[in-house]
Amino acid sequence: MRFSRIGGVAAVGFAAAIVTANLIMAPAGLPLTGAEDAEVSAFFAANGDVVGAGSALTPLAWALATVFGAGAVSVLWPSERERGEAWSLVGFAGLALQNVTFAGIIAARLALARTAPADPGATPGLWAWHDAMFTLNGTFLAVALLGLSVAGLRARFIRRWHAALGFVAAGLQFSSACLAFAVMRGEGPLGLVGLAGWLAWVAWIAVYGMRLIRA
Repeated sequence: MRFSRIGGVAAVGFAAAIVTANLIMAPAGLPLTGAEDAEVSAFFAANGDVVGAGSALTPLAWALATVFGAGAVSVLWPSERERGEAWSLVGFAGLALQNVTFAGIIAARLALARTAPADPGATPGLWAWHDAMFTLNGTFLAVALLGLSVAGLRARFIRRWHAALGFVAAGLQFSSACLAFAVMRGEGPLGLVGLAGWLAWVAWIAVYGMRLIRA
C-alpha cells in the first residue's frame, strides 16, 4: 500500500477516534471550559472510569495524526521543494505540537480523576491548567490547518472549498486561542468559537484523509 494511502486511512481513523472519545465523555457531563470548581470536582470524582475510557483512545489518535501528517508531506513536499516552499512542513509541525499540547490536557484530566475523590483542593489548579492548555491548543491546530491547506491548494491536491474550510477552521481556532483568558472565565458564548473551529477541523481532516486514500 502506498504511504499516502496509509496516511489517508490514519486521518480518517484520527477523526473517528477523537469523535468517539468525545461521545464517551460528553454524555457523562464533561464540564465545559470555564466551569465552576465544584462542578468539575464532582464530575471527576464520580466518573473516573469514563475519563479513563475516553483517555484510552487519545494515544491512538496522536499516533494516527502523526502518520497522517507524514502521508500528506510525502505527497506535497516534492512539488513544494521545486517551488522553494515548505507549507506542508509547517502543517506537520502544527500536528506535532498539538499532539504534545493535548498530552498535557489528557494528563490533567487523568490527574483530576485520580485526585478529585480524595483531594478536591487540587481541582482549581489542575482545571485551570486544563482549560489554558485546551484553549491555547487552538494555535497549533490553526498552524496545521493553515499549512496543509495552503500546501494542498498550491499543489492542486485539494479543492478550493476544502482549503477554504481549513482557513475558516484555522481562523476560529486561532481566535479562540488569542481569547484564551476570556474563554477560561466562561464569558458569554466565546467558547462556541473554539467548538465551531473544532467541528470544522474534524470534517477537514476526514476529507483530507479520503483525498489521500484516492491519491
